[in-house]
Amino acid sequence: MSDSPQKSRPWLFRTYAGHSTAAASNGLYRANLAKGQTGLSVAFDLPTQTGYDSDHELARGEVGKVGVPVSHLGDMRALFKDIPLDQMNTSMTINATAPWLLALYIAVAEEQGADVAALQGTVQNDLIKEYLSRGTYICPPKPSLRMITDVAAYTREHLPKWNPMNVCSYHLQEAGATPEEELAFALATATAVLDDLKGKVPAEAFPAMVGRISFFVNAGIRFVTEMCKMRAFTELWDEICRDRYGVEDPKFRRFRYGVQVNSLGLTEQQPENNVYRILIEMLAVTLSKNARARAVQLPAWNEALGLPRPFDQQWSLRMQQIMAYETDLLEYGDLFDGNPVVDAKVEALKDGARAELAQIDAMGGANEAIAYMKGRLVESNAARIRAIESGDTVVVGVNKFTTSEASPLTTGDDAIMVADPAAEADQIGRLNAWKEARDDALVNAALVALRAAAGSGENLMGPSIAAARVGVTTGEWAGVIRAAFGEYRAPTGVSKNQSNRTEGLEEIRAEVDRVSDKLGRRMKVLIGKPGLDGHSNGAEQIASRARDCGMDIVYGGIRMTPAEIIASARDEAVHVIGVSILSGSHIPLVEQLLHDMGAADLGHIPLVVGGIIPDEDASRLRALGVARVYTPKDFELNRIMGDMVTLIDAA
Repeated sequence: MSDSPQKSRPWLFRTYAGHSTAAASNGLYRANLAKGQTGLSVAFDLPTQTGYDSDHELARGEVGKVGVPVSHLGDMRALFKDIPLDQMNTSMTINATAPWLLALYIAVAEEQGADVAALQGTVQNDLIKEYLSRGTYICPPKPSLRMITDVAAYTREHLPKWNPMNVCSYHLQEAGATPEEELAFALATATAVLDDLKGKVPAEAFPAMVGRISFFVNAGIRFVTEMCKMRAFTELWDEICRDRYGVEDPKFRRFRYGVQVNSLGLTEQQPENNVYRILIEMLAVTLSKNARARAVQLPAWNEALGLPRPFDQQWSLRMQQIMAYETDLLEYGDLFDGNPVVDAKVEALKDGARAELAQIDAMGGANEAIAYMKGRLVESNAARIRAIESGDTVVVGVNKFTTSEASPLTTGDDAIMVADPAAEADQIGRLNAWKEARDDALVNAALVALRAAAGSGENLMGPSIAAARVGVTTGEWAGVIRAAFGEYRAPTGVSKNQSNRTEGLEEIRAEVDRVSDKLGRRMKVLIGKPGLDGHSNGAEQIASRARDCGMDIVYGGIRMTPAEIIASARDEAVHVIGVSILSGSHIPLVEQLLHDMGAADLGHIPLVVGGIIPDEDASRLRALGVARVYTPKDFELNRIMGDMVTLIDAA
């Protein structure tokens, strides 16, 4: 007999992937599975996430950039060609259009002859965090909550192994959340959903549905705190399930979560350091057996530079495999049970989270506290940035140890992957062919039935699956949802009133006053988010800092068309326009914006652009007439403020 310890099973190995076209992404998935990946994690492009077909005006430049475009059943069919869905565990990062993408997935599984009841996977389906941090929402909170629980109720009956919601705290940390805020805001979201779901499933089935709720978390570089946060999550969730919902079976109170480690901390400067950051961050969600992730996906080391190559994704996958298969981590029980330092930190995090939860409950729950939570995130993110600027938070290669050799990893024409420039036209061509080939009468009937279900309160999943089968497109499905429930603009979290955090800004504020006196009125800047990119953290911080420097600000939030930015610039008589674009669509959007500015006789206003922009693209933008280009390496906001004052003074 062997005395070797009984090894735990490793977590699911995933890589978040998808780009260009469904066929190209299918090839990437099959290659990753061949390398030992054990689950799929699908990244959809922004038009798909926000409910637009690839040929919509707002989709221009966004198709296939941050994920795969899926406009109809044919795209979903191509995405999973030769991948048996009844043998997969598939995670789909999709929210506003989650009912639709799940409907397409089910329709493809049916075509494959799969037993739909055997399907395993997750749709993220967390709209509350979209209002707070990621921005791919469509409808107001109340109908969005209805669609979340429609998915949950449908999966209970038809897909019992499917996780209908992945409460996502990942993007909360990316937006600046403290550990206590990440805990509280995620748990408040989960309770809002479960409170609504109670009325949609039989009472005897509710505990099992509580057990189907999963979480998707973030793990940052402070890995001891992050590990303690995960232990706090498990204990708080057990407490909520037991005390709030009366769930007696410990199996249904288990905190089940997947993770992607932190992308916010990946640096453009000395990006090779990110390999070690990613590995260290993985420790937080693997070391503690009692709080270990069920699925892990790691970002690639060069994501701050652009789109990772297959090799870069393989490198991240190999990190997981070495941890699981070469080390002895899985041979032991929990390494931290009874540790007084860990126990004290866990209790402190739980106390802080409970205080936040009490505040949110007093407001009526997460749906009613969106503006409050958004404001807290913007404040916390501002504090995080100030600590990096001041050097109180050390980031190696950024604000300390910045002398560096040139990296051979970032040189050469293929240092990052470039999206196929022909992919958008190819996708639109196939979309047009799809519409030509389908039966319009069946499509129209399916859309009428979907609209009727939206109005009557019927579960939307059945009519959505029927619509998927007859060829309805993503934009058509979302068009019905928009017409039925309306569209929504979430609070920005950016007040026009100055904060009390103006220390260190005296010199810039004096310059703002001087130039404002010269202009005869207060300097005014417009911060815009053109296109479908909803990651607004940077734009919010620029707007907040400009306000605290004494400038008047105009910030309308995400998803503005170039025409809307132009109209706002003209109506508000601004002195500079700054746009933030993180989706990789900066070239077409800026070209359109500059053209429209010229046509509106606003070409004299300096245009400033920020985003994840490769050096070659930055040079091209400057050649087009952009006054300044900023990328993640430009972390000193005061220098950006000084640049804007200089631009306005010289204009």
